[in-house]
Amino acid sequence: MTMKKILMTMLCGLLFPFATQAQTFSETPFSKDKYYVGASLSTAELSYSKSQDWQIGVHAKGGYLLEDNWMITANLGGDYYHKGSNKSLTAGAGLRYYIEQNGLYLGAGANYVHEHGYDDFMPTVQLGYAFFLNRTVTLEPELYYNQSLKNHSEYSGFGIRIGIGIYFE
Repeated sequence: MTMKKILMTMLCGLLFPFATQAQTFSETPFSKDKYYVGASLSTAELSYSKSQDWQIGVHAKGGYLLEDNWMITANLGGDYYHKGSNKSLTAGAGLRYYIEQNGLYLGAGANYVHEHGYDDFMPTVQLGYAFFLNRTVTLEPELYYNQSLKNHSEYSGFGIRIGIGIYFE
């Protein structure tokens, strides 16, 4: 009788890791039909283009996961520059793909930028990482490049953003 108990305990011990793994991976953090809300900040010395010495910007982003790992996004933002027209407003849309379930992502999109006396359409690419602080809240550092279609040498630029995101159903 004790041999049966020992064998049953060993069998349960061997199957337990597989059962917990199946439960863990049944829903990924970037699974279909989740929503996303985020805010980011780019600060002085973290962004560069020829048209400004430094900038500080605040951006809000919302998204929806159409499929596992594929998110469609919309964003709105404002930037303040040290020189030039001093401020700009941005509105855009994009697509984000999570390469790994650990949070690494690639993004691409297009932004409409309005400054005093200047309007531009800027395609953008991003590389970022969603670091989970808990089950739904992330810290998201991001490298980005904005390509000006109107005046490449003056307004195209790259930078770093730090953001916070919330994923919910």
